Amino acid sequence: MVKENLIFLNGLIDLAQSRLGSKIVYKTDEFFASAKRIISPWPPVFKEGVFDKHGKWMDGWETRRKRTKGYDYLILKLGKPGVINKVDIDTSYFSGNHPNKISLQACLSNKKIPDKKTKWTTIIKKSHTKANSHHFFKVKSKFLFYSC
Repeated sequence: MVKENLIFLNGLIDLAQSRLGSKIVYKTDEFFASAKRIISPWPPVFKEGVFDKHGKWMDGWETRRKRTKGYDYLILKLGKPGVINKVDIDTSYFSGNHPNKISLQACLSNKKIPDKKTKWTTIIKKSHTKANSHHFFKVKSKFLFYSC
């Protein structure tokens, strides 16, 4: 696939990509693959036979298996304001190591990392995912999300 400047997707702007200033400000774990890979503007790639110090190189965020209560999550701070209309949870090339469920919350915060008093709004309820797939969700909330 030829790399293109994919800021606009189907008439929408990809607010999560790093070229707009979006960044991961918190993550619970990234042992196998860096969380910042999920905001790359390029489609994911599979690199046959490529390994790093933690195992097979993956083009996406990958954590260790959770052996305690809870779940892994990250906080993405948007670089530009916008209304979130659609979300693509992409598990491309993750087969057997993909999350079986996801959810997505959003908030307004003027802090670098939101604190315990921050009010979060669920914009994608807990949903099942499949391996090696795009999972498209329409978001009904029409709040303006931004970073301060």
